[in-house]
Amino acid sequence: MARIPTIDPANAPAAVKPQLDGIQQKLGMVPNLLRTLAQSPATLDTYLQISGALSKGALSTRERELIALRVSELNACGYCLAAHAAIAGSAGVPKETIVDARQGTSTDGREEVLLDLAEAIVEQKGHVPDQQLEEAARWGIGPNEVLEIVAHVAFNILTNFANHVAETDLDFPAAPELTTTAH
Repeated sequence: MARIPTIDPANAPAAVKPQLDGIQQKLGMVPNLLRTLAQSPATLDTYLQISGALSKGALSTRERELIALRVSELNACGYCLAAHAAIAGSAGVPKETIVDARQGTSTDGREEVLLDLAEAIVEQKGHVPDQQLEEAARWGIGPNEVLEIVAHVAFNILTNFANHVAETDLDFPAAPELTTTAH
């Protein structure tokens, strides 16, 4: 049971009703995370602004989802793992790739470097070694993308930690347990 209640979009306060209605129109539902964030209009607006800005960045939808899966795995956020596995799957990412991303691996060299960098940012609190940035550059990951990866890590930490605090009820199919981890 959630520790922070969700806001029912049908009875939402005026401060969040337009945003929740827009989410409903776009997604066909309002995920429990966003219903929870609606308790704080500023937090919901922060989420929507960051999400909108990052969706226009240089990283592809697939890359963004793989990063979200890795960060959510590192932070043990079951809600975000379920949501991002569903989103990635509906974007055509194969189940094996979703599992690999959660474990921090990929058969694609660029994706592996993205996942390694996201993991290092989380685990080393942003203090990544020069060699890691040099490796990213060798794979064509420029400063703009490095900074977007930082932003995606921070954005996913926001949602991961909000879910931990709220104990948000799942409204996506649960992500399967992993049997092993690569890192």
